[in-house]
Amino acid sequence: MEKLPELTFFTELDADKLSELFSNRFVIDDLRALNAGVSLGLLDLSPERAEVVKKLNRFKIPTIAWLLLPKEQGYWFNLENASFAIARYEAFKDWSKQNRLEWVGVGLDIEPNFSEAEAFQEKDLRVIKPALKRLFNKQEYLDSAMAYRGLVDRIHQDGWRAEGYYMMTLQDDRKAKSTAIQRLMGLVDLPVDRSVLMLYSSFTRPYGHKLLQAYLNETDSVGIGVTGGGVELEGISTIPFMTWEEFSLDLRLAWQAGKPIHVFSLEGCVEQGFLERLTTFDWSAPVIEQNLTFIKLGRGVLQATAWLLERPLVGLLGLGGLVSGVVLSRKRAQHKRRKSN
Repeated sequence: MEKLPELTFFTELDADKLSELFSNRFVIDDLRALNAGVSLGLLDLSPERAEVVKKLNRFKIPTIAWLLLPKEQGYWFNLENASFAIARYEAFKDWSKQNRLEWVGVGLDIEPNFSEAEAFQEKDLRVIKPALKRLFNKQEYLDSAMAYRGLVDRIHQDGWRAEGYYMMTLQDDRKAKSTAIQRLMGLVDLPVDRSVLMLYSSFTRPYGHKLLQAYLNETDSVGIGVTGGGVELEGISTIPFMTWEEFSLDLRLAWQAGKPIHVFSLEGCVEQGFLERLTTFDWSAPVIEQNLTFIKLGRGVLQATAWLLERPLVGLLGLGGLVSGVVLSRKRAQHKRRKSN
C-alpha cells in the first residue's frame, strides 16, 4: 500500500460559506481518510468560525491558524504591516482561549500588500515608487524583520509551530544571499519551522509544472494550486482553475520528491470533486521528466540580479572596469592604426 503524503488543505472562506463547507459530513470523512490537516484562513474571529474549529477539533483534524488581516491593512503580512500582524496574533490568541480552540500551528502568509498586488495586476505603474523606496531602505527591512522574528518567538513560546507561506522568488533571494527581491516586493524571510513555497502552476501556465519541478526540492512543503476559491484580486480572478490532469501531475511530482503538500484550496477540491478522488488516487503513476534548462537559466539571471542589487558598489565597480577596459581597448586599437600608417 502506498504511503500517503502529509496533506494540508488551505481554506479561505467567509464564516457562512465555511460553516456550509464543513456541514458536509463527506468533507470531514475524506479529510480523515487522507489523514489530512486544514490551514484555516482567519478572515474574522467570529463565533461561527470558532464553531467550525471546534468541529475540526472534535474529529481530530489537525488545524493551523492561517492569520490574515483586513484588506485595508494589507490582507497578507508584509514589510509594512508588522504592527498589525502582531496585534492580530494577540487578538487571535484571546479568541482561541475564550473559545477553547486547539491548533497545531500558526501560518504566516508573507505576500505583497493587497492594494499593491491589485495595482500590479492592473499594470498600474504607481507601484514602482513604493517598491523602489523599499529597495533603498535596508533599515526598514531590518526593523520589520526583527519585529516578525519576535512574532515567531511568541508563537513558539505559546507552544505552536510556525509555518511560512512564501512566493517562489523569495527562494532565489535566499540563494543569492540577498534581501533585494524581498524589499522590492515587500516580503520578509522568517525563521519558521516549515517553509511552504506557493508553486501554483495554474498562475504560470504553460510553465507552471516546470517551475514547480525546479523549486520543489528547495522547499519544506510544496504549495499546489489553484483548484478554486481564494480572495478576489483584480486581474487574477479570471485565471482558469486547475484541471484534474494538472492537479494530478503536480501532486505526483511533489509526492515522488518525498515532500509534504499544501493544497490551495479545500473548497476548490470539494467543488470540483477532487477531494473524494484523492482517497483512491494512484500517487506512484509515472511522470515525464521535463527539460528545465530555460527555467534554470531564468533563475540564474534573477539570482545574479538580486546579488548585484544587494551589492550595488560591486556592480558599479564592475561596470567601471568594463567601461575602462573598452576605452583602453579602443585607445590601443587607435595607437596600432597610427603606427601602421
